[in-house]
Amino acid sequence: MNHIVVAYALYLLLSIPLTVIVARTLSKHGKTFLAEVFENKAELANAVNQLLVVGFYLISLGFVTLFLTSRGAVDDARAVFELLSVKLGIVALVLGAMHMGNVLVFNGIRRRHLTVARAPKPQPIFPPPPAQPYGAQ
Repeated sequence: MNHIVVAYALYLLLSIPLTVIVARTLSKHGKTFLAEVFENKAELANAVNQLLVVGFYLISLGFVTLFLTSRGAVDDARAVFELLSVKLGIVALVLGAMHMGNVLVFNGIRRRHLTVARAPKPQPIFPPPPAQPYGAQ
């Protein structure tokens, strides 16, 4: 079998499960952030979490498939491992960056919610007129 085909097969067999593991971790722990943000709206928190996970999958798997091709010659087992190390290393870095991006998004949503929840109630600009006794003019 051609060495490049082996390299591509190994790349897909390793990068896709890596993507799934990161997505499941984000989903599981993202629920905690979103449950706090959407206190009484568990369905909304779950929906937002699922939308973020679907977006993560689309971007990650799109990158994995676009990054599949290689221009270099792969003539032996050593070249297969070198190609795999570069490709999987870059995929891991991209997944890590996406993970950090998701954490920042979750934390931004959470922080915004906590800021709004702690904000003081707005006070009227002008004080109300003093109360006058009934019948007084």
